[in-house]
Amino acid sequence: MNIKVAIVDDNSFLITAIKEKLSFFDDLSVKHSSLNGSELLTKLEDNHNIDVILMDIEMPVLNGIEATQVVKQKYPQIKIIMLTAFDNDENIFNAIKAGADGYLLKEINPEQLHNGIHETMNGGAAMNPSIALKTLKLLRNPINISNLKDQEIISLSKREVEVLEQLSKGLSYTVIAKNLFLSPSTVRKHIENIYKKLQVHSKIEAVQKAKDHHII
Repeated sequence: MNIKVAIVDDNSFLITAIKEKLSFFDDLSVKHSSLNGSELLTKLEDNHNIDVILMDIEMPVLNGIEATQVVKQKYPQIKIIMLTAFDNDENIFNAIKAGADGYLLKEINPEQLHNGIHETMNGGAAMNPSIALKTLKLLRNPINISNLKDQEIISLSKREVEVLEQLSKGLSYTVIAKNLFLSPSTVRKHIENIYKKLQVHSKIEAVQKAKDHHII
């Protein structure tokens, strides 16, 4: 059986490296490669006779997670393995949610990549061990997942974080103002913004929420 592969990565050097790894195996053939998700979708319109896509995550125009979602809606039969340099929790969770069938790291050796593709084609899930472990942790501890969601929404400026850190030490507005070379009214304005962004109404709540979200 010849497995038809497509590669998506915004780094053409890495595309070449992946092609090289796959060239050792007669049962795999690379049909096309793209530099971002949008280019991939165009190519799939011309030829979606593809068995498996090796998909990078961080890409311009349309990233790997967004592209995975679209491909899974349009061509559910195509398997998608995320091939990425990062194994951060949020990426893993979002990729799995988007419908990825596997998740491997780019430094994988040819043998393991070949095995991972076969495993996925046979209905398994190719997963690098460190990622499998993180996935288990995410499933065991879904609270982190909801925190990740909130964390996207809470974006405090560097200044606001500094004010919050001072606030967490129990310092008064005037002392904070002096420490950060600001006027007390500016500090008050920052604190108002912090409360608004964190959706809290008191200093204690603000500090607690910021700690929960690892902002301070």
